[in-house]
Amino acid sequence: MGFAGINHTAILVAALASFIFGAVYYGALGKPWMAAQGKSEADIENSGRPLPMLLVLSFVSALVMAWVLAGIIGHLGPGRVNVRNGIVSALFAWVGFVATTMTVNHGYQGARWSLTAIDGGHWLGVLLLQGAIIGWFGIHG
Repeated sequence: MGFAGINHTAILVAALASFIFGAVYYGALGKPWMAAQGKSEADIENSGRPLPMLLVLSFVSALVMAWVLAGIIGHLGPGRVNVRNGIVSALFAWVGFVATTMTVNHGYQGARWSLTAIDGGHWLGVLLLQGAIIGWFGIHG
C-alpha cells in the first residue's frame, strides 16, 4: 500500500477516475441538475466563476477526497485493504458525512430534493469508485 498505508498511484488513479465519472454523470444529468437549481445554462455560464478554475478545483478536491479515503481504508490494517473493504468504507463515508451534510445544507438553503438526489448520487458514485480503486490497488499495488 505504500507509505503509512497509502498508495499514491491509487490516489491519483482514483481521483482521475472520479473526475471523469463526474464529467459523464453531470453531462448526462445536466438539464435535470439545472432544473433542480432553477437555473438556465446562461445563469451557470454567467456565474462569475471561470470554467478552467472550477475544473482545477474539482480535480484537487477529488485528489484530497481520494487521499483521505485511502487513509481511512488503510486504518483497517495490513491485509485488509481490498475492493470489498474499500467499497464498504466509501459507503460508510458517504452515509455518515456526505449524505448527511448535503441533506442539512440543501434543506436550509431551500434546495429541491431532486438536487439533493442528483448531487448525492454523484458523490456516492465518486466515493464507491474511489474505494474500489484504492482497494484494488491495495491488492495489486
